[in-house]
Amino acid sequence: MNAKRAGEAADCRHCDAVCCRLTVIVDAEDGIAEHLTELTDEGLTVMARDEDGWCVAIDGARMNCSIYDARPEVCRRFHMGGPYCEAIREDYYGRSDGRDIPLQLIGDAP
Repeated sequence: MNAKRAGEAADCRHCDAVCCRLTVIVDAEDGIAEHLTELTDEGLTVMARDEDGWCVAIDGARMNCSIYDARPEVCRRFHMGGPYCEAIREDYYGRSDGRDIPLQLIGDAP
């Protein structure tokens, strides 16, 4: 994947899939299979992540969401190139390792 830097237009086909490394809080109404989720220390159900920090629903071979049509509501509201996407990308590229993106509740989104 070609890495785009903050300030460049977001394009999911040529991005580091920063949004797929965020903590995704899952609501019961989302109907996400239990094996794709985990419980945080705070008691929140979230999409599980693999050892590299990727959402477990990512199809690594094709670099797309394997549950796209049934993805959580919060993922449906995430708009490529929107203000939150741009803020997350800017933060991601400002970190040394790019893997530790902190938990932000949806109400905290810019």
